[in-house]
Amino acid sequence: MMNGYFYVLTTIDIFVLCFMCVLTRLSESLNKKQKRGFLFAFGLIALISLLEVVTLKVDGLPKKFRWLNIVSNYLGFGLTPSVCICLVYVLDKKTKLRWEFKLAILCEIVYLLILALSIPSGLVFSVSQDNIYSRGPYFVIYIFAYFVSILYLSLSTIFVSKQFQNRSKALIYPLMIFLVAETIIQILVPDLHVSWLCVTLLSVLYFIYCSEMWNQLDGLTGLLNQNSFLNRSEEMNYTNGMLIVFDVDDFKHVNDVYGHVKGDLCLSIISDCIKKAYAKYGYCYRVGGDEVCVLLKNSRNEEACSAQFESFIEKKRKKYNYLPSVSYGSAMLLTGDIVSVKDLADQNMYLNKKKNKKQQ
Repeated sequence: MMNGYFYVLTTIDIFVLCFMCVLTRLSESLNKKQKRGFLFAFGLIALISLLEVVTLKVDGLPKKFRWLNIVSNYLGFGLTPSVCICLVYVLDKKTKLRWEFKLAILCEIVYLLILALSIPSGLVFSVSQDNIYSRGPYFVIYIFAYFVSILYLSLSTIFVSKQFQNRSKALIYPLMIFLVAETIIQILVPDLHVSWLCVTLLSVLYFIYCSEMWNQLDGLTGLLNQNSFLNRSEEMNYTNGMLIVFDVDDFKHVNDVYGHVKGDLCLSIISDCIKKAYAKYGYCYRVGGDEVCVLLKNSRNEEACSAQFESFIEKKRKKYNYLPSVSYGSAMLLTGDIVSVKDLADQNMYLNKKKNKKQQ
């Protein structure tokens, strides 16, 4: 009865994973690297789910199936941490792999080797001569590798969420707590066999979580986009908040003289400086062209953030001598009318721009 129930769950599991693979392939918002990561993750979950079916099916059968029982358990236990590694792979849109990701791959390879070497002695798991599976005395090696991979995924997601100013970054905690709790239950009650259905559910939720995070971003600068600004400004209720508007001086000149590639680089560098200076105390948005806005939660932080921004820009200008100056103006968020607040901030910004031109 239990096995029949498990086979139905696995069928549902495989259907959901196939659907997610098709959805990933058709996505217009994911780049090739992100699609590759999600496809590998969904594919691995499907493979491990099927391997679990195989281990249940062949366990206790005649000795000639013993090799299949061993291989299925080895691959199932060995590939489990790879799912989290694949999900970490999708987080960064850059094609260059980070050193910590390369280290994670190396650790996975070492873990696979340790697991393979332990098979004859049955340290992690064993399959008797009568083709009966059992956990080994050092089954904790698998548990440790699995929980470390979950921790790696959690920390990576939290770091990227902060970097991308994701307001829903706290949602990653209940997701990971659920996964850890489910894993503990599966370890304590091995006949339950719901582990990989839960992992499938978590991977789908993670796909939604990441898609929502990326949909809020401007592709060029990595700041939050105009739609995010409009939605956020409608619900703001800061009693001492401030809107700051930034505009790149003579940006057309940069495009005309140095080309649009250099112009895009300028925007990216300036936006990065703004984010480093202001994101700790508010939200940074690219609202169009070379215009960036910051919704500061408390106006008391404006002076310190401004000084940091100027310092960052000056350091970058030593490396990129074509980097133009940036004018900015601010206005207090005293009313719920963002249009009038932004209009006042724009006026102050243009006064600052005229001042900059006179000093040149």
